[in-house]
Amino acid sequence: MPIIAPFAGLRYDLAKVGQLSDVIAPPYDVIDPALQDRLYAQHPANVIRVILNRPETADGEDEKYRRAADFFDRWQREGILKRDPNPAIYVYNQEFDYDGQTILRRGFMCRVRLSKFGEGNIYPHEETLPKAKVDRLKLTKACQTNCSQIFGLYPDPNNEAQTTLEQACQGIEPLRATDHLGVRHTMWVVTDPAVIAKVCEILRDKPMFVADGHHRYETACNYRDYLIEQQGPLPADHPANFVMTQLVSMNDPGMIVLPTHRLLRGTQAFSSDEIIRRLGGMFRCQKLGAGLDAATACWQRMESENRQGLIALYAVKDDQWVICDATDEAMAEMRKIAADQSDDWRGLGVSLLHRLVIDKLLGAAGHPKPTYVHQIDEVIDGIRGDASLGENESNEPFSLAALVMPARVSDVEKISLHKERMPAKSTYFFPKLLSGMVFHTLKTV
Repeated sequence: MPIIAPFAGLRYDLAKVGQLSDVIAPPYDVIDPALQDRLYAQHPANVIRVILNRPETADGEDEKYRRAADFFDRWQREGILKRDPNPAIYVYNQEFDYDGQTILRRGFMCRVRLSKFGEGNIYPHEETLPKAKVDRLKLTKACQTNCSQIFGLYPDPNNEAQTTLEQACQGIEPLRATDHLGVRHTMWVVTDPAVIAKVCEILRDKPMFVADGHHRYETACNYRDYLIEQQGPLPADHPANFVMTQLVSMNDPGMIVLPTHRLLRGTQAFSSDEIIRRLGGMFRCQKLGAGLDAATACWQRMESENRQGLIALYAVKDDQWVICDATDEAMAEMRKIAADQSDDWRGLGVSLLHRLVIDKLLGAAGHPKPTYVHQIDEVIDGIRGDASLGENESNEPFSLAALVMPARVSDVEKISLHKERMPAKSTYFFPKLLSGMVFHTLKTV
């Protein structure tokens, strides 16, 4: 892993804002307009005003970024945000309920020295989009701050780094917040130089795999390059040479990946028999139940078998769910149509779904961008037309639905090391990290 280092973060002064829960927010890219409005109303200093400033009627092209910076600067002048006196590592754990269990995911925030993807041992696993990077770069230039952290994974079979930090947290009063989904967030500030040095040594030479925040990571690199263009070479310890990152051990028991199911418009509507006929040469297909609610049984079977080659498709024409199991013939065909990819990439459920099933066998290449959902209830509600599903909201009914297994943490590692990137929305790391727990200023002080 490149150099990790502590930093003196900017944090909310709870004496000024009250509850930390009132001023935090999830990452900008999962906030819809309704949640944005809710967060605006929650507290006048909620971080939403910085990470996703709400456009106003008379705005020019970049006014929302200037307004975000004005909020951020004013909060510092008024003491709402205060800089910690000493460099620290911020131990940040998340406790949440999932599938009838309470799960704890443990990690810590530090800053990580930047290296462009492909030039060091920091690895992406998903593609990025130019529009998002332009947006985040404008915000970074305006605020000169990492307002949200990258989510990075690292191998640590014995969880030695996390254990070292948690031992140092004994006797330190934690900060607590609860988000809009009920996830409990807890943070400790560790400033002991000996502990920090030990953690840095444990992580030395380990790779880091970006789980979430690819656009923000590339934006951090772009901002550093922008400063070099403006000012010339930066000192090695310049904060813009680093990016604020939450590091979580790939071996942490709370590290789970949720599925991202697909709802599609603009494709042909199929019956279950038509799906079986089109896929039958490469998939073992079985009708698993009639009615939308049979999605639950499909997903339960997929989860219990836990194989990437299992896909479930909803046939709109006759209201049937079909479960499809990839055969050797499917993998042989994937080697033809995705010859430039590795076997690990070709074996992903999302790769099979999009490259083979949807694009080739169902003849729906070039279909509109899918709507992505994570819960079976969302799949059912979406097909029924009962739910508003974000940017793809439309009066047009969905013509196809697909349940697909999530990529595993081990898949992220293998495919990243191949220097490949997974298809879009292959992973959903839950829960999301909060913005507003701590900020990493990119200004020299």
